[in-house]
Amino acid sequence: MKLDQARVLLTGASGGIGQVMLQALLQAGAQVLGISRQPQKSTHPRLTWLQADLTEPQGISDVARMGAQWQANVLVHAAGLPGFGALPNLSTAAIGQVIQTNLLTPMLLTQALLPHLQSQARAQVVFVGSALGRIGLPGFSVYGASKAGLHGFAEALRRELAGSSVRIQTLAPRSTRTGFNSAEAERYNQATGTAVDTPETVAQALLKLIESQAAEQFIGWPERLAVRLNGALGPLLDGSFTKHRQALAQATPHTHQPIPQGTQP
Repeated sequence: MKLDQARVLLTGASGGIGQVMLQALLQAGAQVLGISRQPQKSTHPRLTWLQADLTEPQGISDVARMGAQWQANVLVHAAGLPGFGALPNLSTAAIGQVIQTNLLTPMLLTQALLPHLQSQARAQVVFVGSALGRIGLPGFSVYGASKAGLHGFAEALRRELAGSSVRIQTLAPRSTRTGFNSAEAERYNQATGTAVDTPETVAQALLKLIESQAAEQFIGWPERLAVRLNGALGPLLDGSFTKHRQALAQATPHTHQPIPQGTQP
């Protein structure tokens, strides 16, 4: 879809990558309906804000209703929570929040808005996943599980809707330089030599994905190669992550860590 024809409903539009995606979409000529938990002021004639909590049923209902009234033809799921840390250090509540925000909310909002999208001549749904949804790393068991579930959902739905007017797409960034990452995660990334992209890189990848209508886009090298190798070799690569396991023990304290609100890396 040409971006000047896109009416994009963007979740997580007020934080992290979401802010940069929003600006990139506007600069490319798209109309944007930004979803945020906090009230926002519109600063552009093609930007509309809607305050909603998508972890609540009423929030999903409100956004789906507004999206249909506003005539959205592109839905971008950019809202998310981090979940870095050794599993014993993550509280039960934190684990539930990550799964709810990163997996259940996109599923339920897509379900709620799908009848409207199917009524459009052309429509697209973009799930912002993660390379960690296809490459399991120490310290990201919960976050990776939420993104692996999202990738699986998008893949199945893409096949379910094949031949219809709705295209299902997945954008999978690697680590991105935003406030989404905790200080512990930053130390871990430095210790393991993890490559980090700017949010502008991810935003530009989103624009290209919408216009190309490709099924999936993984950002970064060697992450694209690692995704393929991990899928083909699986357990044979387990020994490759020794430094990540050691860095995890050094980077994280042995206490339950709260999970901040924000948009995903």
